Amino acid sequence: MKLPLKNDRKSLLYLLAIGNTLAFATWSVMLNNFVVEQATFTGEEIGMLHSIREVPGFLAFTAILVMVFIRQQTFAILSLLTLGIGTAITAFYPSALWLYFATVIMSFGFHYLETLHNSLSLQWLSKSEAPKVLGQLLSVRAFCSLTVLGGLYIYLMFFPANYLLIYMLAGLASILIAIYCFAAVSHFEDDVVQKKELFMRKRYWLYYLLTFLAGARRQIFVVFAGFLLVEKFNFPIENVVMLTLVNAALTFWLAPKIGLLISYIGERRALTLEYVGLIIVFVSYAFVESIAVAIALYLLDHLFFGMAIAIKTYFQKIADPADIAATSSISFTINHIAAVVLPALLGIVWVINHSAVFLIGAGIAACSLLLSQLIPNDPRPSLETRLLNTSTTLQQ
Repeated sequence: MKLPLKNDRKSLLYLLAIGNTLAFATWSVMLNNFVVEQATFTGEEIGMLHSIREVPGFLAFTAILVMVFIRQQTFAILSLLTLGIGTAITAFYPSALWLYFATVIMSFGFHYLETLHNSLSLQWLSKSEAPKVLGQLLSVRAFCSLTVLGGLYIYLMFFPANYLLIYMLAGLASILIAIYCFAAVSHFEDDVVQKKELFMRKRYWLYYLLTFLAGARRQIFVVFAGFLLVEKFNFPIENVVMLTLVNAALTFWLAPKIGLLISYIGERRALTLEYVGLIIVFVSYAFVESIAVAIALYLLDHLFFGMAIAIKTYFQKIADPADIAATSSISFTINHIAAVVLPALLGIVWVINHSAVFLIGAGIAACSLLLSQLIPNDPRPSLETRLLNTSTTLQQ
């Protein structure tokens, strides 16, 4: 017997986004303080942990192989269940080996869920509504973070941080949402039968490169921006949570507007704004000496992530609809090639000179800026890059 729920695809997308955010936002916001306070991590250990965390992301291409046996929708819900379990067990033992183990469990769930959520979104949403709805999904994630972390901040005002309790509650909440999705949501038929083999299309080369560089520079923010605040400026856990709350509030307000902006100005201009802003932010990170400036940079850095919707909508416009599931799997692997290696390597660089880490990030953003200029004004299957447009014009 089905539990009552709106039987539409967007409802499932929202539920998966909420469950994902409950677990991963809690895991992320508590991590730096937990590993420093209770596991005595240095830059080397935190870099290794994040490299291990990205291995499942690197293996995201295997999702298409699993889809031979499990439907995408069921696989996505199972991934949410795995994410919840990995989050719940994170703080059982404050040791490096246990944290590496729990992180792998959490990360498999998270990265498969992200891959499948992206795939289902691009299949289920029309090209005209995709930027708007993807912005709304980002806003829902932000609102979920705002609500959960707001409660966490109030809790930390009156009680010392009980990492075991917090991680278990966040993981259990995601597990319950996954169970609800199994029990309540109808199984939707695919509008287009997805190809179930691994492949790479030559005509998607610009999308692959932008995805690779986005993964590389994102790791610098995820791993080292927050770590800078804790290690260099001794940022306490209460302030880390408050900063995340401010981020969530800003994202909740801006994300739908970012989606509409992308629809209005196009993917190339949106990504140009993102990458120019990131170059400025990363260079500033390298030399920041003021906690107030560091906080402002952290907020700006996080907001620029919303513009990354443009990479997804660019791919949707140039893709064969039957390629979406397989290419989403491949693209997550491409996104995590650098992510597997960079955190550990840059953790060593961090020990020598933390400024160099952020200057490398600025260089990656500059490469992304140059490549983004190749996106056409009206990308489509016959016009994936402006190079093709130039070639056609010359021939004429």
